[in-house]
Amino acid sequence: MKRAVFLSRTAGAMAVAAITPLSKRALASEVVDYTLTAAPLTFTPTSAVAFAALAYNGHLPGPLLRVVHGQRVRVRYHNLTDIGTTVHWHGMILPNKMDGVPGLTQALVPNGGSFLYEFTPGPPGTRWYHDHGFQLGALRGLFGMFIVEDPHDEHADREFALIFHDVPDMRSVAAAMKGTSSAPMTDPMGSPEMMAMSPTDKMGDEVAYVAHCIDGASYPNTRALKVAVGDRVRLRILNANPTQTRYVRLAGHRLHVTHSDGNPLAQPIEVDALRIGVAERYDAWFEVTKPGAWLLQGLSSDPLAYEQAVVVRTPGMEQTSPQAVQQSLVGVDYFTYEKAGGVAPSVNESGVDVRKMLTLGGGEWGTSIWSIDGKQWPNTPKIAVHHGDRVKISFTNKTDMDHPMHLHGHRFEVVEINGTALARPLAKDVSLVPANNGTLSWIFDADSPPGRWLLHCHNEVHMMDGMMTEVDYT
Repeated sequence: MKRAVFLSRTAGAMAVAAITPLSKRALASEVVDYTLTAAPLTFTPTSAVAFAALAYNGHLPGPLLRVVHGQRVRVRYHNLTDIGTTVHWHGMILPNKMDGVPGLTQALVPNGGSFLYEFTPGPPGTRWYHDHGFQLGALRGLFGMFIVEDPHDEHADREFALIFHDVPDMRSVAAAMKGTSSAPMTDPMGSPEMMAMSPTDKMGDEVAYVAHCIDGASYPNTRALKVAVGDRVRLRILNANPTQTRYVRLAGHRLHVTHSDGNPLAQPIEVDALRIGVAERYDAWFEVTKPGAWLLQGLSSDPLAYEQAVVVRTPGMEQTSPQAVQQSLVGVDYFTYEKAGGVAPSVNESGVDVRKMLTLGGGEWGTSIWSIDGKQWPNTPKIAVHHGDRVKISFTNKTDMDHPMHLHGHRFEVVEINGTALARPLAKDVSLVPANNGTLSWIFDADSPPGRWLLHCHNEVHMMDGMMTEVDYT
């Protein structure tokens, strides 16, 4: 029996995480041990912001957790916050009792309490972890990236883990929960979000953000990504914003997208920019063909949008002003499910045993109602499956905004969007259902460990206001 390796991440702030090869000792271990301690933290990404955050191991985001696919992980979790918390291992297929959902899979871990999470992480890819205690712990900072290394991945000369996250104005969060927020939309011009809105729409669920960050810092204090001419660079990018889709672009480069939510695309594509819904992840590559300095930027119409940027530079370019891009999507070739999946004549429903149609609704001004089939959690219609069933879920979105729908404990395939069947279904665990009567369909196999698996909108306001249901094994 090979001995376990104990890894406790208590070092400095994550900054931009350059991912280096795991040691031989770590690769040879059967079990990897981590300790996570959640506690209050005053988070100061800029001189103007002092946010009453919660954080893992004293840093926001939490530590980058890594295992090789096939290794087992033990995470000793300690809660020293002012709320009950749990840890959800997002994108993992794991025993139901390890999924970290209070009331479904475990009890809340109280202040001063502990819990041991133990499982074999998979499938391989870019995953993440976050609080799921329904008391805004993730919104306050309890999140981090988890990489399950794939031994068969192609080699990268440089690799970086990048978490795009934002500091909320908690007063606007409280108002958004009631449907009375006055915060404006800040999506970039030319985005689907802006185009979905009519002049008469009155948004009450928007959250205002007082700072925009990458890996715990705001530009110009983000740490540069150091590369060299000739490098092939891999970026693992997570949108940890609790309510907003993020657009990401690297000046002077096209991005070669290979993975969505950690899962390989059937056919990689090149784009100018990524469109990343709440909780989505993309793996994107680029080649450094000449010396220079360029900004990797989040695109937004927020006056503070410039803060969400990091410099990519080659040696000798430390004093060079980095090349930037416009904060607009007009004329920009950005990632969409349709571009990645291509068009097919129809959806292949061969072998489907269970079909469920769900209508997403709510969002009226002055209400705290976001619903599925007109009901709020816990009264939403549940989806009953037997182990081995092939399941198709079809969403119709009656609201005026996209919803990032997430299914715990499974990997599904996006097979249709707005009536267009995809020739190459996209393997994902979160997908944006388009607004204004938009449609999107998943197909997945009910072959995960039995239990009650949450299905919900990953917009924190919508989830807390009732847009949740379950897939239940019978």
